[in-house]
Amino acid sequence: MTGIELVPPGLVLIAGAVLLPLCGPRLRVVAVLGLPLIALALVWQIPDGASLRLAFLDYQLEPVRGDRLSRLFGTVFALMAFGGGLFALNHARRVELVAALVYAGGALGVCFSGDLLSLFVFWEVMALASTLLVWSAMTDRAQHAGLRYLLVHLFGGVLLMAGIAWHVTDSGSVAFTAMALDSPAHWLMLAGFLLNAGAPPLSAWLPDAYPEASPGGMVFLSAFTTKIAVYVLLRGFPGADILVYIGLYMIFYGIVYALLENDMRRILAYSIVNQVGFMVCGIGIGTEMALNGAAAHAFTHIIYKALLLMSAGSVLYMTGKRKCTDLGGLFQSMPLTTLCGIVGALSISAFPLTSGFVSKSMIGAAAAEQQLVAVWFLLAAASAGVFLHAGIKFPWFVFFQKDSGLRPPDPPLNMRLAMILFAFLCLGLGVWPAPLYAILPFPVDYIPYTGAHVIDSLQLLLFSGLAFFVMLPYLQRTMTITLDTDWFYRRLAPHLARGLMRLGDRSAAAVRRTLVKRGQTALATLFRYHGPQGILARTWATGSMVLWVVVLLGIYLIAYYY
Repeated sequence: MTGIELVPPGLVLIAGAVLLPLCGPRLRVVAVLGLPLIALALVWQIPDGASLRLAFLDYQLEPVRGDRLSRLFGTVFALMAFGGGLFALNHARRVELVAALVYAGGALGVCFSGDLLSLFVFWEVMALASTLLVWSAMTDRAQHAGLRYLLVHLFGGVLLMAGIAWHVTDSGSVAFTAMALDSPAHWLMLAGFLLNAGAPPLSAWLPDAYPEASPGGMVFLSAFTTKIAVYVLLRGFPGADILVYIGLYMIFYGIVYALLENDMRRILAYSIVNQVGFMVCGIGIGTEMALNGAAAHAFTHIIYKALLLMSAGSVLYMTGKRKCTDLGGLFQSMPLTTLCGIVGALSISAFPLTSGFVSKSMIGAAAAEQQLVAVWFLLAAASAGVFLHAGIKFPWFVFFQKDSGLRPPDPPLNMRLAMILFAFLCLGLGVWPAPLYAILPFPVDYIPYTGAHVIDSLQLLLFSGLAFFVMLPYLQRTMTITLDTDWFYRRLAPHLARGLMRLGDRSAAAVRRTLVKRGQTALATLFRYHGPQGILARTWATGSMVLWVVVLLGIYLIAYYY
């Protein structure tokens, strides 16, 4: 025990981010690139089990607890923080770099949290830092999208905190272990996790907010929030049957909307939901192979999705355009960006010799192993859909379709280096998956490169490609807006609120008119009897008064003796 294993890797990034504004330009570069590497080294110093324990009230917290799963996700998160920082160096504002490092630090903090309270603290740190990352684009659209993003994730945090409080009350323990869906507390926690994963019915927060971030900001956003949700689902709810169906919904939801979309960054945002759906489905299957496949696919997805978004971000940075209808022919002046985009597109499509091929196929193999025939067929069909929208549509419309006349060069050196690094990782893991398989949670007995598997994959992908070009006239994008479930809270809810306010105003006015009318009537009646000319205000003769007194006394005597 040297003591270094007591240091939470996430706190290194968070503390460094706090000090980042004090650094000069050169030192800032060193910090942005060096802090993730220090965190990566710390990740591999943490042994299995709890390294740090803290007493809080009557509970024992474990802010640093390691195992194979946490080290796997910690490794890819640290690599992502390094690559994303390298890509963003030349264009990111200082506040954006600070938010990105805090965001990555929060993700690492969740990875190594052995208790639910520590997990919740880092979970909320991620929500706040990612919101700031969206706002850092400094546009009106980013401000509004960031506010909606924050509200959705605060709602998710409320669900998660309610579930944790209920669970702790029922069990008396704050340990974060696998749970069964046998109590309302666990259902609340599952809902909080799934909201971050982009599951229904609030999936639309992701394509609403992510594309409004800066080119570098979206690269960071793609890596942490949804994948940390995959991590906690792997640890908290492996084998929950409902996740199979939720994952399948996410897969096809992402495909359909990505095929309809005209904005290249929204295409890739919907693709995030689609790919996370594969992971959620694997977690629901729950076997060792399925869980290995979900974890491996999360690892490779972070890398190839970052590469795709770096490619799209480079196009946006150099042209200022993001609509497919405004782009095309860029391969002529941006060859490196085009090549890296193609590598990312092939990886997300699980093309042989790319990283997606060695990870996604494990989930399908697990479904077949469990004789889940319908699930296997749906996963195979979804793989074809992924090739249509991300493998072909994105690079074709952005780089190869009808020439737009734009001739921007490739982006600055740091952005090119980041893309080359991630393209190398995509191809390296695809050719040699053994290092990835060696750090998966369970022992791997799976060989991706069999003749049958390679031929099946190539047939599926090539026929999907043929279908794309046959249907190309129907897939041409137009200047349209695709309605998603966020319409209900972005359009319908404000419209209903304004309608209710108008109804309330009319009701209040009607009540005021009624009260005024009734008041005026009461005053008139009172005035008629008690006014200067009223009956009760007149002077009555003494004899009349005596007569009425005698009558009242007589009535009283009769009532008394009766």
